[in-house]
Amino acid sequence: MTFSPLAQNNACKITFPVEVVMTQTPTLRAAMLQQINAGMTQLVIDLHQVQYIDSSGLSVLISALKKVEEQDGEIVLLSPTAGVRALIELTRLHQIFSIFEDEAAAVDYICNELDTQ
Repeated sequence: MTFSPLAQNNACKITFPVEVVMTQTPTLRAAMLQQINAGMTQLVIDLHQVQYIDSSGLSVLISALKKVEEQDGEIVLLSPTAGVRALIELTRLHQIFSIFEDEAAAVDYICNELDTQ
């Protein structure tokens, strides 16, 4: 997992690894919560290389969303692969996460459009 700061001070792009499974989720969750606790509350989660995510991986997304919403933040998902998108839709998470295919649009939304709300 990599963290890339964005133009806005509290915004960050997080690129998930190829697999997000139960053996990795405690580490992923801790790293994300550390970023959120450090003030990164506007997150773009890049899923373009994720080939497999299990229910514990989805729980990382949900717990991160709950944490950023406590601080009036938001998470958007970027470019989920077909299999990951199917799982997101099957679990109806597409109703609580905005999903973008274009990185520039996702970053613009997180860094700019949220400022006007």
